Amino acid sequence: MKLVAPRRSLAGRHPRGLVPRFVVDLVLYGMVSAVALCCDYGLLLVLAAHGVHYLVAQALSFSAGMMVAYALSARFVFSGRRGSSRSREAFGFFAVGLAGLILTQLLLALFVSGVGLGLAVAKIPVAGCVFLFNFLARRGLVFVGSRAIAQ
Repeated sequence: MKLVAPRRSLAGRHPRGLVPRFVVDLVLYGMVSAVALCCDYGLLLVLAAHGVHYLVAQALSFSAGMMVAYALSARFVFSGRRGSSRSREAFGFFAVGLAGLILTQLLLALFVSGVGLGLAVAKIPVAGCVFLFNFLARRGLVFVGSRAIAQ
């Protein structure tokens, strides 16, 4: 009989009970989101610099960042909390992402066209707001296996 050690996520490497699961998830999701944001922000600025309208550029760059966020989140942040099949999980992740994209577009249009901020500056508060929205929605709605409910 071959014994295989269970795959452990980064989230599983903290002393049990010392740090609330929500805090660990938030920190890990923040790290994953920082990588995804670098992809999103960089591509946004490159596309806008090449004449692509900022809202079209944002939709494209956000989508690329969301792909990175899904791959890293499923592997490192929420790996032990699958409440459904991988395809349902991916659908939920990207549905939340679509809502996050709509929120991003609205806030970015408000800050750039309404308030008059530059694109690079306006993206900063927008990214913070959408980060919180995505984290809470994905943690609560998508990755809801038994560990997420229990902790």
